[in-house]
Amino acid sequence: MKILIVNGPNLNLLGVREPGIYGSTAFEQYLPQLQQQYPHVDIEYYQSNVEGELINKLQEVGFSYDGIVLNAGAYTHTSIALGDCIRSLKTPVIEVHISNVHQREEYRHHSMISAACRGVICGFGLDSYRLAIEALKK
Repeated sequence: MKILIVNGPNLNLLGVREPGIYGSTAFEQYLPQLQQQYPHVDIEYYQSNVEGELINKLQEVGFSYDGIVLNAGAYTHTSIALGDCIRSLKTPVIEVHISNVHQREEYRHHSMISAACRGVICGFGLDSYRLAIEALKK
């Protein structure tokens, strides 16, 4: 099984950015733990702050991988283009968020990509990624 985890804007600053919301662990520290937990799953990682680069990557793998775990960051709430891209893929996409976006600012309560995704997981910290992998495995 081959899964790509995609993180969007500002998620390259995990561990530094607002630790009260996002925790104090960088994603690069968490990823090896996740890969060790799933030794029979090829888990790759990609991060970009640029919407078009995210779309290019999703299109690159969206017809050959078994799953995509996507934390689109703030693009979740603004990007019609990402939603359109996800709808065009054959690979299932799980939307994830580290924080519970429904406990945050009102503008974070609406997702432009949820309807295109297989499911949504939010509010479980970095464990949201593991939960998404579990969903894709089933």
